[in-house]
Amino acid sequence: MRETTFLILTALADRPRHGYGIVQEVSVLSGGRVALLPGTLYTALDRLTAQGLVELSGEEVVDGRLRRYYRLCADGRAELARQSERLRRLASAADSRLKTLRPDPA
Repeated sequence: MRETTFLILTALADRPRHGYGIVQEVSVLSGGRVALLPGTLYTALDRLTAQGLVELSGEEVVDGRLRRYYRLCADGRAELARQSERLRRLASAADSRLKTLRPDPA
């Protein structure tokens, strides 16, 4: 799973969010390192919706503009949990290897 997809799913894990809310949350989660563009976000949301991981949870008009809210589906929560565990195992393996490194003789 791509990092951007993981971050979008993570942004939706605690509550439904509209597009701009997802963009803001992804920025927070990534420490400002990932800045989603609207085209990237909505392409990903369309794909995640088609995969049954995310669904539209509602719409409202704010200042004359339509705001769509998305939420994580049960399959999305399960996939996020699987990916989180996979990343945890990889990080653990890297940490173990780093602990066995001998200092470079300088």
